[in-house]
Amino acid sequence: MPTRLTLLAAAVALSFAPVADADPLPMLQPSGTLTFPDKSTPNPPLFISADQMDGVQDKFLNASGSVELHRGVAVLTAHKIHYTLSDDTVTANGDVCLVQQGLTLLGPSLLMHMQQQTGTMDRPVYTYVNPMPMVSKNGSPGVRQARGDASAIQFEGNDHYRLDHATYTTCPAGNNDWQLHVKDLSLDMVQQVGTAHNVVIDFHDTPILFTPWINFPLNDARKSGFLAPTIGTTGNSGGIISLPWYWNIAPNYDATIDPSIITKRGMQLGGEFRYLTPSMHGSIAGDFLQDHLTGTDRWDLFVMHDETFTPNISGHLVYQAVSDNNYFRDLSNQLNLTSLATLDQEGSMTYHTSWWSATALVQQFQTLQDPQAPIVPPYARLPDLSWQADKILPSGVEANMYTDLTEFVHPTLVNGTRFVAYPSISMPLTTPWGYLTPKFGVNYTQYALGLNNTAPQSQYTRTLPITSLDTGMYFDRNVQYFGHAYQQSLEPRLYYLYIPYQNQNQLPNFDTAILDPVNYATLFTENRYVGYDRINNANQITMAMTSRITDAQTGLERLQFSLGQRFYFTPQMVTLPGETPITSTSSDILGDVGGQINESWRAEAAVSYNTSSGQTDDQSLVLNYQPEPGKVINFSYLTVSGQVDQVDISTQWPISRHWYGLMRYDYSLLDQQVVEGLAGIEYNGGCWAIRTVMQTIATAANTTSTSLFVQLELNGLANLGSNPDDALKLSIPGYINSNEIIPRTH
Repeated sequence: MPTRLTLLAAAVALSFAPVADADPLPMLQPSGTLTFPDKSTPNPPLFISADQMDGVQDKFLNASGSVELHRGVAVLTAHKIHYTLSDDTVTANGDVCLVQQGLTLLGPSLLMHMQQQTGTMDRPVYTYVNPMPMVSKNGSPGVRQARGDASAIQFEGNDHYRLDHATYTTCPAGNNDWQLHVKDLSLDMVQQVGTAHNVVIDFHDTPILFTPWINFPLNDARKSGFLAPTIGTTGNSGGIISLPWYWNIAPNYDATIDPSIITKRGMQLGGEFRYLTPSMHGSIAGDFLQDHLTGTDRWDLFVMHDETFTPNISGHLVYQAVSDNNYFRDLSNQLNLTSLATLDQEGSMTYHTSWWSATALVQQFQTLQDPQAPIVPPYARLPDLSWQADKILPSGVEANMYTDLTEFVHPTLVNGTRFVAYPSISMPLTTPWGYLTPKFGVNYTQYALGLNNTAPQSQYTRTLPITSLDTGMYFDRNVQYFGHAYQQSLEPRLYYLYIPYQNQNQLPNFDTAILDPVNYATLFTENRYVGYDRINNANQITMAMTSRITDAQTGLERLQFSLGQRFYFTPQMVTLPGETPITSTSSDILGDVGGQINESWRAEAAVSYNTSSGQTDDQSLVLNYQPEPGKVINFSYLTVSGQVDQVDISTQWPISRHWYGLMRYDYSLLDQQVVEGLAGIEYNGGCWAIRTVMQTIATAANTTSTSLFVQLELNGLANLGSNPDDALKLSIPGYINSNEIIPRTH
């Protein structure tokens, strides 16, 4: 007869691992612990503690009264457990609780083969906790929890579970605002994927969606499958219904196929492919529509590719194109797209070393014309070859060389080739309290021009020496403001520039424009133009002063104030066609002030004061108030010498515990027109959110488009409706989806 063992001591512990028939027999130790000889096994040891245990050595073990079983990361508790050594099987009864890999299961009974991780539990109630990226109002980490119940759960090995007639929700216990009711639910904790069949989604006890099949991530990882349908409407296109399908091809490749029905226009098919490897990354996206409203085929294409061929050679490609001038104005609800005037189409190759680089570029543009506000298309560069070198010589002299050879092509304007060579040297002399940097360079430019290749070429050259001297000092002191310690600096700066005058009226304008708007930083540039077709004459000095107030404890710059003015010793005579020469002996007084005033407030302001007229030409003010995530107010006001006069207000703000108001009002005082108007409301139900947003944007002169977004978001499952996230994040800087905000704990 086998020896029978009864252990009555409270919480006596036994540890053992399953063994084959040929293994040595386990031995009962004097301490009352059942152990096995040490051997190599892929299975972790098993530990049991209980109020009472008995069993037959090498056969089975019974445990009762506060039984707790540990194996690896799994913990099983119950009133009674029967463990059979021969097949490594556990039978548990009475308030059974199994916890492993973030999953907690509660039920009346359990049968499990421990090594194979197979078995069943009757009438389980489960919860699954998974960390999710959330923004806390008080700095605490966030988690998302899913829960539900079922008639039975099948353990299918290796953290795979199948539930029969189950429910699933991410709402907290006691709250069933939304639930999935499924006939069959599979949870794959390895791939972090849930798959359900014959699904009904209930929202506040009302069925809102049925699908024969659905799968969803158990975390924020990507996975293949249909995304939730989107439904929306715009004034230009009518109702829009789309059902995107996401394909997680590999960890570094994915694609989205997005068919849509646009009620006024027809069927649109869109898609995007993204890729990422150690040497390259990029995306290809596009849409195609047979537009019933215009009777034409309409499409857009976007390609972006960056690649590193060797440690020294890299390539870049961008290609954007649309079928017609009105594509974005008719079919987009994003202000940054509807306002596009030129689409970039370029490719480049760069070779770089530690001190020099060379780039070959080809670039052209598609120009989208507004008949009421036409623009001149920019030149194409076919090609543009540049070489730049920066070298610090042993003497401390910094040597710089920039060269550029470009072939400019235009269908109606003068074509030509421009060569630029700009060598320069500088000698920075620095101390802890100041610096002095003299610099000398020569800009050589050569043109070969022809009128669209039909007229004889004309040759022009321009050689201009450029001399500058930049010097500044640094003073600081410790100060106290409102009982807090700060460090205040005073930084005077002088910048002298000399460039002799040369008549440049005969030169074309391929790519040059006035550096505008003028601000404090532009006071220290060599050229008041962007581009090399014009180089201003200069005999001038800039006088400026900067002061900073820095938190002595954190080093955070709380406030910066800058003021400067440029004085001309000779008149400014170089101009672009149609530009009025500068006759004043000084520039506007330019100033700016700004900083992170405290944890909630940030402010920036700039002003350009014309001393001749006694008026401000340009001014801007930007205020941002964000005391915590989900609370933000933005205000800006901008005027630019008769070209822009615009006020912009946007906010996301809680109205009550669950309600958030959303708004943006961007108004042009000059045009007396709303550039963008947005109003919306968002309700956060804890495990779901609903948001409604109305947006109006100016798509062209005297033309606007209105869009309506309505979205129901079920946390951790799907978004139903039209997604306004992109519009909200672009329109309201600092906007955060309310479902990503953890309420403040008190």
